[in-house]
Order: sequence, then C-alpha cells, then structure tokens
Amino acid sequence: MSRVTAEPNFVLPTRVYFEDTDVGGVVYHAGYLRFYERCRTEWLRARGHSQKELMGTYAIAFAVRSMAIDWLAPARLDDLLHVEMYVRDARRASIKADQRIVRADDGVVLSAANVRVACVRLPDFRPVPIPDVLLENLSA
Repeated sequence: MSRVTAEPNFVLPTRVYFEDTDVGGVVYHAGYLRFYERCRTEWLRARGHSQKELMGTYAIAFAVRSMAIDWLAPARLDDLLHVEMYVRDARRASIKADQRIVRADDGVVLSAANVRVACVRLPDFRPVPIPDVLLENLSA
C-alpha cells in the first residue's frame, strides 16, 4: 500500500499508554487514527505552523478527505512507536502523504496509511487554496 521514500519527512516518537489499549493491552484499530493525526499536527508544528495559528490567522484547517489503512501487526501496551510521515504531493488545496507506524525496538511496520487532507475555510468547511506562504513552506 504505502509508497514510502528512503527517509520520512517527519517522525513522531510516541509510547502506547494504557488509555490507548483495550483490556488485552492491544491498541484498538481506531487508536491508530489518533497516532496518525498527532504526527501530521507535529509535522506542521515542526514546519513552523500550529493548528491554532491556521485557525486564527488564516481561518483554515486541514480536514481528512480520504484515508486507506492497512493494519499489519498489533501495537501493544508500552511499545515505543515511530509514526512516520512521507509527503507525496502538496497541491494547491490538498496534501497527499503516506504514513506508517513502526515499532521502534524491532522495526516492524504495524500499520500503513495513505491520506489526503484538504484545506478548508472556517467556519463553513468549504475547500479553499492553501495560502501561498504556507504552501511554499509545506512543499519545501
């Protein structure tokens, strides 16, 4: 599924906490969505843009337009994970990326996702172009 490059554009290290798991100590499938979202948020922050800034200064947000996920192996309580992001394409109004969740201690890929996020205007969530200054930064 995932068309990854040699090196990710961004890696978010995170730990699996009790709150992320079911009673058996395994991350519930929807929990992976939170890990992927946090990675995209921290990637933006590492590029110098917070979600708060996007909403306040630009009156925009990035909303998931589509996502395809493969769950390959379970993440378990206390696992150290690397959530990776590979930007494939930053277009005028959307960004396409591949993401993976890798168990840090053995390199096993636990999940892979292809995601497309669209830039939307707040508060009506209508699609809008990504501001030029932001698009330049995210494309670099």
